[in-house]
Amino acid sequence: MCGIVGAVSTRDIVPILVQGLQRLEYRGYDSCGVAVHAGGLKRARSTSRVAELLEQVKTDRIEGTTGIAHTRWATHGAPAVHNAHPHFSHGPGPVESRSGRIALVHNGIIENYTELRSALQAKGYVFASQTDTEVIAHLVDSLYDGDLFEAVKGTVKQLQGAYAIAVFCQDEPQRIVGARAGSPLILGVGKEGGENFLASDAMALAGVTDQIVYLEEGDLVDLQLGRYWIVDKAHKSVTRPVKTVQAHSGAAELGPYRHYMQKEIFEQPRAIADTLEGVQGVVPELFDGAANDAGRNAHRVFQEIDSVLILACGTSYYSGCTAKYWLEAIAKLPTQVEIASEYRYRESVPNPRTLVVTITQSGETADTLAALRHAQSLGMTHTLTICNVATSAMVRECKLAYITRAGVEIGVASTKAFTTQLAGLFLLTLVLAKAKGRLSEAAEARHLKAMRHLPAQLSAVLALEPQVISWAEDFAAKENALFLGRGLHYPIALEGALKLKEITYIHAEAYAAGELKHGPLALVTSEMPVVTVAPNDALIGKLKSNMQEVRARGGVLYVLADADSHIESEEGLHVIRMPDHYGALSPLLHVVPLQLLAYHTACARGTDVDKPRNLAKSVTVE
Repeated sequence: MCGIVGAVSTRDIVPILVQGLQRLEYRGYDSCGVAVHAGGLKRARSTSRVAELLEQVKTDRIEGTTGIAHTRWATHGAPAVHNAHPHFSHGPGPVESRSGRIALVHNGIIENYTELRSALQAKGYVFASQTDTEVIAHLVDSLYDGDLFEAVKGTVKQLQGAYAIAVFCQDEPQRIVGARAGSPLILGVGKEGGENFLASDAMALAGVTDQIVYLEEGDLVDLQLGRYWIVDKAHKSVTRPVKTVQAHSGAAELGPYRHYMQKEIFEQPRAIADTLEGVQGVVPELFDGAANDAGRNAHRVFQEIDSVLILACGTSYYSGCTAKYWLEAIAKLPTQVEIASEYRYRESVPNPRTLVVTITQSGETADTLAALRHAQSLGMTHTLTICNVATSAMVRECKLAYITRAGVEIGVASTKAFTTQLAGLFLLTLVLAKAKGRLSEAAEARHLKAMRHLPAQLSAVLALEPQVISWAEDFAAKENALFLGRGLHYPIALEGALKLKEITYIHAEAYAAGELKHGPLALVTSEMPVVTVAPNDALIGKLKSNMQEVRARGGVLYVLADADSHIESEEGLHVIRMPDHYGALSPLLHVVPLQLLAYHTACARGTDVDKPRNLAKSVTVE
């Protein structure tokens, strides 16, 4: 979602700031901007891409040794230049003494901004935007009395909500103050000239510094040339460890692919192989990968738990829904899957013997982090995350972790992150089943063999791309679609519908196929394509009956059928033949054609595949 970059240096830092924004583009944004200290405050803002901002910066000759930059995903106020960050304060009194003294960027949402705005307007502050962020800039200005750090410290005491902010003042060159609560912020320690950096993601500083300090909840940081210091939420001076982080730029080469999403779909065999690298057996130690050394106790935790609670959002939620089938069928553990954004707002019954599993690609998803903390506050302290970023807040806050190795995922619509999450969750299922004495040696060997063969199976499915393209040509002209699945593959139908709506803007819904006659059949016409996930499992007979219900109403079926399921193409029934049924791991194979279908339909409709409208990659606000 929104991205922050800031720097204090002796050199012109505008190229570093803009480059940092370019590395964060994959997260999604609808405006961007940069501000520097150049005697007074100077800025450039744009509702176009960062490349256009760079041209504007060059044209306006904006240079400076202290500055902040931002990519914004609109929450309060439409995507417009006057709502873009950085924001300047506009206070009462003579312009030369009060207006434009504070420059600020902000990730998050300020929940009490309406009350603060009214109080500041009563003092004579003028608002130039509809954002909640501008309130913070004016509030800092109203408290400023020669010390920016003290003004920010007083400001955050009045803020309710989530924020990561970076602020500088025209009266104090070569100084930036940052603060975080509920939204990520890191400090980058420079390698030359005493320069220091702030960012919302280490990737923004790739190639600039690999010395990273992860700020903790409630921290304030004061950056100056050659030094920095941090105070915690109790306003006590603290030392946070400096870690060497090899962040890789998001500007990966596309190679022969048209879009990053297509590239990432085809990277899935390698991503699965990397995620399973080194897995020789089903052992608890595989989940001792938390950054917190005190968390190396998977064996004890797995012995103590008697149920599982999965917390996730979006695509990660669907991976959790799939894992519920595995955990209950193989490990025999009662499992709940909760949408993280809903979980902490309802009354639930806590069980201290529950393993709380969070699933997140970025490890910074605000709703999932908040849900984790809520579960912990209820006494559920056995926590584990399946995450793609080893240095993320989620990994730091969970006692146990399994780090997937999907690599950087630039396309907003998740693909390889999803399948690697499934691989990690299936491995967790096997480990828990073994810990509970419910996995025989023969079953363990059989499952591990199937997992090791996944990359080859995925490659075989990817070879079906030409057939999927022919389907996409039909879908491109449609405005609605239904997806059907049963049992273990119902969540895969949900994921397929999500992918289609995300990047094609076609309205798509998924149902458990047995629910057709309870309502969805009313929607079926020849103009409503019905995608059916049809593995040759115990429910294939039931699913065939559901397909006949669709055909009897004039519906057109598009079926992903295992080679041994005996479903043949005919009028109104289009079949893509998958490999033979792959047992419990079948969902990892069946989701790939659905990803390709969404991708090629989007290409045919001419939408922005990698950056679909209104969406962001990393959702760091509620």
